[in-house]
Amino acid sequence: MTVEILNLSTLKAIKNSVIGNRIAKAMLGRDEAYVAKLIECVHAPPSAGLQNESETELRVEAAHIIASLSYGSCDALGTLLRLAALQTLVYAVSTFQPSDPPVLRAALTRALRALAAAIADAVGPSQWGLAPTVSDVRADAKIALDFLFQPEVLDVYMPLLLDSSSQVNAAVAQLIYVATRSPEHRATVQEWCPPAERTREAKGKRGWERRETTTSPTRQGGWMVRTLTSLLQRKDIKLQEAVLLALACLTKDSISLARRLAKAPLGTESVLSMVLNLSKARNIDLQLAAALCVTNILRACVPSSPDSPVLPNEQTTAITIMHVLSRIIGSDTASNNARTRACFILYYLVSDNRVFCQLAFERNSLGTVASLISKITPIEKSVDDEEDEPESVSRLREAALTAVAAISLHDNDIRTAVTDDLRLVPAIQASLSNPYIGVRYAACQCARALSRAVSALRTNIVDTGLGLAVFQLFMKEDEDRQVMHASSAVICNIVTNFSPLRTTLLEQGVIARLIQLLHADDKDLKLNALWAFTNMLYKASPELKHEVVNAIGWVEINSLLLNPDTRLQEQMLHMLRHVADGVEDVEFLTSGVGGTGELLGILAEAMESDNEDVVLQAVFVLANVANSATYQKNILSHSRILGRLRDCLIDAKVEIRRPAVSCVLELARQNPRSYKELHDAGIDATLRHMLEHIHVSASPTLRFAAGRQMGAEDDLEVQDKARQALHWLEQAQLNREADPDS
Repeated sequence: MTVEILNLSTLKAIKNSVIGNRIAKAMLGRDEAYVAKLIECVHAPPSAGLQNESETELRVEAAHIIASLSYGSCDALGTLLRLAALQTLVYAVSTFQPSDPPVLRAALTRALRALAAAIADAVGPSQWGLAPTVSDVRADAKIALDFLFQPEVLDVYMPLLLDSSSQVNAAVAQLIYVATRSPEHRATVQEWCPPAERTREAKGKRGWERRETTTSPTRQGGWMVRTLTSLLQRKDIKLQEAVLLALACLTKDSISLARRLAKAPLGTESVLSMVLNLSKARNIDLQLAAALCVTNILRACVPSSPDSPVLPNEQTTAITIMHVLSRIIGSDTASNNARTRACFILYYLVSDNRVFCQLAFERNSLGTVASLISKITPIEKSVDDEEDEPESVSRLREAALTAVAAISLHDNDIRTAVTDDLRLVPAIQASLSNPYIGVRYAACQCARALSRAVSALRTNIVDTGLGLAVFQLFMKEDEDRQVMHASSAVICNIVTNFSPLRTTLLEQGVIARLIQLLHADDKDLKLNALWAFTNMLYKASPELKHEVVNAIGWVEINSLLLNPDTRLQEQMLHMLRHVADGVEDVEFLTSGVGGTGELLGILAEAMESDNEDVVLQAVFVLANVANSATYQKNILSHSRILGRLRDCLIDAKVEIRRPAVSCVLELARQNPRSYKELHDAGIDATLRHMLEHIHVSASPTLRFAAGRQMGAEDDLEVQDKARQALHWLEQAQLNREADPDS
């Protein structure tokens, strides 16, 4: 379908045919000649033969079609990228004149926003859940997205936040939200300010002195925050929603900006307080935008760690947002899209924080989400029914399961509520076979959370068949890579020695499948495979240890020990720690890696790593080797090992000091002649220093402050073993002095 002449009636007909019609979009997208005419019309509208039609109307309709083509068809997006539609729209926006009609300015800005959103979606990550597929145009889209954040391009569309049209303001705010996905782009937008202000900043009091931009009041989000906050005070719901989303985007993981929004200047209301009030508005979209903004501010202020403390006022804010989200999730009138976003916002709010998870449980947010899952997830459903399920329902189920997984990840009581009180296991199991990738992924995340509870692992996960259902998904070689990541994480939990499923999984080929993942190009899959082997070999029989090690192969083991990815190094050492937890097993390990000297060299290298997790596992392996009297002489003659052991006693965290001092104690206790080597390495002096000043205070806090700062030990377990080791060394010294010829 090639149209030689563009006219208003034709453009309107084309617009009506492609809106909401992916097939029509794909067909039009493959007609590069016509799409090129549309782009040309936006760039420089034709002037011949248009006496009866407005050039402005033509540009507006062409912009509408380009905006529609951006979504729903990868072919159409690819065509727009090849024909430089993004650059054309940026140029068109850069040529705005005060006399341009508001409808034209709004249409072109919206087209830019729509195309930017489609490009960002192609690049990723997805803003709401898992992206179903990887876009074929991702490489080209990434180039286009980086172009959009170039300083000279930002100078084109960012000033439109000050445009007189609320529609243009909203379109630019929406563009910030939909396009800003990476930390680098986020920082670029936060620091942007108009060229005139940058010029003023570049000058000092005498005209030539340059100020540090990092301390500039307009940088670090200053201009953006002021401008967006000003727009937020307008009584335009669509504009307020767009501004809230832009603020939510910019505050994500930005501690300094989040604190600025949470703190109220003297005599004024904080931005956070304004946003909280908007979360109680009647409009659901406005409520959700406000809830997302508050969530991102809150989570930027609360460190991302399960045990991070949460202040009382932060808990109160979180409870307010939970109530807003629960009303939307439990509403029969809210759209599936709105409830999907509400579930994901709840997930963002509670993710990886015990306090927020407990609040979600106590305030019945978990119960509300569970009720929704039960309502939209038939336990017995035919394949045809699943394939006919609307995508909006699948995405809602994905969001709800994701929220349940996050809330139940850290607490056994919550996990018990999920399995016994809310009875969600059948719905989770049914979701593992759902055609929608995101649903299967989220169901695996739920199974992973539940499998962390020993009681659930021994009862519900076995009795319902959930564990075997995950295993069947895990064994599918053609499964989506993201689902494979999630299912392999579940396998890590159900191959442990206390899992009733371990024997069944071993019989059904779990080792061979894990070996396949270990040889995959994906490092995360490699890591999960090693993690599963580590858990599998904890207190395992010698036969199982030999089977796993032989399946991996010593060549591969040595290669992983030297892998530049410290996560793989750490997990490989952790596995070998379990392999060598007995005297006979130590011999198996040393012969496998090429001898005692080779093993000690590997451990010395690992103990010198900058990564504390690698050091920790290396010290544990060394401690296991030291338990075997056969190899203690080799350790004592290895000055590099002894030097690192001493360093671990001095500088390392307590989790490393404990196995390190255990190793020293074993060497001192079982080797009366070990005094010289340990003395030459300075270990006896280190032990004495560790035991000094421990009488300073009985208070753990004061003991730590006064003790570790002076090199003394504050951990009671380390103290006790250090004292024992020093006793054996001093006894060996006395014996040596009494019998110099011994």
